[in-house]
Amino acid sequence: MSGKHEITRDHIIPVEQYAGERKNRRSALVELKRNRRVEVGPVCSFYFENYETMWNQIHEMLFIEKGGEAQIEDELNAYNPLIPQGRELVATVMFEIDDPVRRGALLGKLGGVEETAFIQIGDRIVNGKPEADLDRTSAAGKASAVQFIHFPFTDTEVEAFRRPGAQAVLGFKHPHYAHMSVMPEAVRAALAGDFD
Repeated sequence: MSGKHEITRDHIIPVEQYAGERKNRRSALVELKRNRRVEVGPVCSFYFENYETMWNQIHEMLFIEKGGEAQIEDELNAYNPLIPQGRELVATVMFEIDDPVRRGALLGKLGGVEETAFIQIGDRIVNGKPEADLDRTSAAGKASAVQFIHFPFTDTEVEAFRRPGAQAVLGFKHPHYAHMSVMPEAVRAALAGDFD
């Protein structure tokens, strides 16, 4: 849904109200997220965020942590930067490996992976830009299992991405994780709605 770029205190409902609506809201969120996820390579998933996914995330944090009014501002500050601002897509990127030994070995080779993400539409490449809140590659070159990546589009790139049937390829150029995936058409169409 384009047009909603920020969650404010006025958008936060009481925890009790959320608790009563939680089951239905979570079912609706599962349906929404179905066309906002793309697997890239054997162990990585991109979860494309929007106002609704972040609204739900904030309410889940408030529900689970029960921090009350004092917690709200922190959650708004944490999750508002992940809402697309009209000419971008924003993804939470997760390297999902259950085995801690395998996970540590792979992430130890993936330093800087967040700098190599891209979306290609035709001959145009939109390079990802990591969320600037903190460095997600350690000094030792180990990548975090969770990354937050923005993809800033030009007007021409938005037009190309919005074209029904346009092939959008999502991937990494990292030497140890050079994987790509074509976005399913249903995902491309859903994400096209993130642009104003």
